[in-house]
Amino acid sequence: MTMLFFFAIFLNMKHSKSFFTVILTVLLVLFLASCKSASGKVAESQKDTWNTNYTFVFVHGLSGWGHYDARNKFFPYWGMKNGSLIKKLNKEGFNAYDASVAPHGSAWDRACELYAQLTGSRTDYGAEHSARCGHPRYGRDFSKEPLIPQWDQNHKINILGHSFGGVTVRLLAHLMAEGSRAEQEATPAGELSPLFAGGHSDWIYSVTTLAAPHNGTSAYHIPDEETKSKSWIQKVVEKSYAPKKDGRADYDYADFDMHIQNADKINSWLKTIPEAYYFSFACSATILSEDGSHVPDPEKMEKIFQKTAIKLGRFEGFTPDGIELGKEWQENDGLVNTISARAPSHSPSKDFSENERIEKGIWYIMPTYAGDHMSLQGGFSIKNDITDFYVKHLMMINNL
Repeated sequence: MTMLFFFAIFLNMKHSKSFFTVILTVLLVLFLASCKSASGKVAESQKDTWNTNYTFVFVHGLSGWGHYDARNKFFPYWGMKNGSLIKKLNKEGFNAYDASVAPHGSAWDRACELYAQLTGSRTDYGAEHSARCGHPRYGRDFSKEPLIPQWDQNHKINILGHSFGGVTVRLLAHLMAEGSRAEQEATPAGELSPLFAGGHSDWIYSVTTLAAPHNGTSAYHIPDEETKSKSWIQKVVEKSYAPKKDGRADYDYADFDMHIQNADKINSWLKTIPEAYYFSFACSATILSEDGSHVPDPEKMEKIFQKTAIKLGRFEGFTPDGIELGKEWQENDGLVNTISARAPSHSPSKDFSENERIEKGIWYIMPTYAGDHMSLQGGFSIKNDITDFYVKHLMMINNL
């Protein structure tokens, strides 16, 4: 077809007003042809082969934002300078949404907020939890503005969490399956949120984490004398655990959950559920130096992460309760240790292989992504269009 078109143009060149007009016509046709085969058609052509096309819900990390935040409209968390990843995925035929949870809240509070958004209900943090942590039991009501159209066992969801969003989505899946005995014992049956009742593991199809501090980050364990020169990201982290004046317990914040010894305690009870698929992507943007430490790769790491990366890349020590942090903890993405983002401790995991049948209830450790902590968002100054990365992963999930 294309060859015939060019042949016809050649034969009729003498009838054209100019050779320049012909060239413009050819370029226009080439452009239109490329548009037809570009984004929006790749996944569309394979939709008929998918086994499922359940909703995909993306959850941001520390200090992040999403659908319910005004800034998301002009600077999307997912996509950043490359434009909204969510919109691009929707054009590819996926049903994608981005949640908005407390930027510095604990995994528990964030999971409760996420549940309320997904079900279009009032946020219930639980009678026992709110009393113990010193904050109101109820939060924002999403009854009139649910994030997704429908969620139940026939309309499952795939949940993806970046950074601390990884712990958030893990906890949501756990609560949907197991509920909370503490909340059940502290709450009259008629007042108990369905989230704390459990028994809904079949509402979750898959869980994916992206640069998640599954096992915490050694950024919280570097001695004070090592942090005299602070990067922008360190200041953001410090702000998240500055002294609180609202009476809330200091263990009800994201920073507490990301200390390595606290993450290990969470992992001891926060296991996978047998009904869901699990995938984890770690990031790495450091290289091994001559002295054996890890240093930033300037081509892959944003400048805002580089000072922190240097400190993570040379730190060795112990957590307050004796967990050893050796050289295996030095490779990092500028904020999270690569080893921590591979898979949670205390849960079954294995390296992913394309030739192997994927089973439920097991963490599949995906190939390490060559990029810093923001790379799977799209990057801040190092532009990184991650649309193809997500299209490939989402298609794999839909083909399970």
